[in-house]
Amino acid sequence: MHPKLKTQEISQQKQHIGHLFDRIAATYDGLNHGLSLSIDRLWRRRTVCLMQPADHVLDVAVGTADLTIAMLRAGKAQRVTGLDLSTEMMRIGQAKCAKRGMNVTFVEGNAQQMPFADASFDAVTCAYGCRNFSDLDAGLREMYRVLRPGGQLTILEFGYPSNRLVRALYDAYFSYVLPWVGRIVSRDKTAYTYLNRSVKHFCWGEAFVQHIRDAGFRDEHFRTLSCGISIIYTAYKI
Repeated sequence: MHPKLKTQEISQQKQHIGHLFDRIAATYDGLNHGLSLSIDRLWRRRTVCLMQPADHVLDVAVGTADLTIAMLRAGKAQRVTGLDLSTEMMRIGQAKCAKRGMNVTFVEGNAQQMPFADASFDAVTCAYGCRNFSDLDAGLREMYRVLRPGGQLTILEFGYPSNRLVRALYDAYFSYVLPWVGRIVSRDKTAYTYLNRSVKHFCWGEAFVQHIRDAGFRDEHFRTLSCGISIIYTAYKI
């Protein structure tokens, strides 16, 4: 498929991203941990380590609440509001939080049009959700809007390895292994093909930092994990 046609197809799928994640919600956690050999847990812990303690945190694209649970366990948040378009992902996340006695508020909503007042949160986080925004810049501007002055933005997102050998293995894994296993386990023919393409057609590193800066954030930094497979971005609303 021509790269331009792939980009158009990805854009169309992003318009229905909530339904896509609804379809794979039941198998999402198991596949995530299994396909990453549980390294995704380490990436989230590293992300939480870079967070400043905050009272009220907004977790954008909260999904099944893995990042929310990690930050509450580490004492980096006193309370968390999770926002997502997928009701099924949040239903699973809510059950996980309730099992641990964690009081988390889940809100169905679009990250590009958040149902919150200006300066409502002390910190904003997002793990592996930004690449699914149909308009990345609109999503980042909304994060800036709902964050209080002095508040921290923390984003965990996929990157792209700089090492040639790692990059080749990464490409093969994301292009063939992940979609194949994902189709078998989730019984969804398109979801994990989309997830693969969404990573390969997304920006990372300095290019992503520029989007963060354009949204109004300052003091931007990023840290690569596992040879660049994942990247943690931090910034502040001055």
